[in-house]
Amino acid sequence: MEETAPPYRVPVQERSRRTFEILLDSAGYLLGEVGIERISTNLICERAGVTPPAFYRYFDDKYAILYALAERLMNRQNIALEAWVERYRHAGLAVIEAKVIELIRTMHEITANEPGALWILRALRAIPALTPIRLYSHDFVADLLTDIYMPHLSHVPRDLVRRRTRMSVEIAYSLDEMLKEKELDAELLFEDAAHVFSAMFHYPEY
Repeated sequence: MEETAPPYRVPVQERSRRTFEILLDSAGYLLGEVGIERISTNLICERAGVTPPAFYRYFDDKYAILYALAERLMNRQNIALEAWVERYRHAGLAVIEAKVIELIRTMHEITANEPGALWILRALRAIPALTPIRLYSHDFVADLLTDIYMPHLSHVPRDLVRRRTRMSVEIAYSLDEMLKEKELDAELLFEDAAHVFSAMFHYPEY
């Protein structure tokens, strides 16, 4: 992702940081209630109990706060991924394969506890200004996972492993959205995902 200044300003003082987080959480909850199109800066301010000038002290517009929400979610997921990679970096391939669903469960838990997460995921695909956040995060995840697989797949071209890893990341994020659909059985989805990911990282041709 290009090094460009984000459309929001993170405050330094503790009191201001609390206001900043309250605005983020308020926007997240509103997203879950009214969606991307209907959410507005006035609604966010009303929910957060702050004045519009206080909002604009930190955010340029409603898309700026969506940007901040998306970055917060992606960063929380990336931190969890790094911890998972460190835990299993020196494990065998069979262990890593068995623990991939553990990672996806962790990602699901993070989004389940994030206000408005489903709409944030949708916004990452629907709003062009958020595309760099999504692509940077997905590439970050794909690179880390490729690095953990390659020592066990040295006979397979790295670009092939990286391509399938990147595809698995897209599937995992789609699965996370599916898991928010109440009529679907989460455990069955996790079981299906385990079969899909296991098949993707078998290379009988090499």
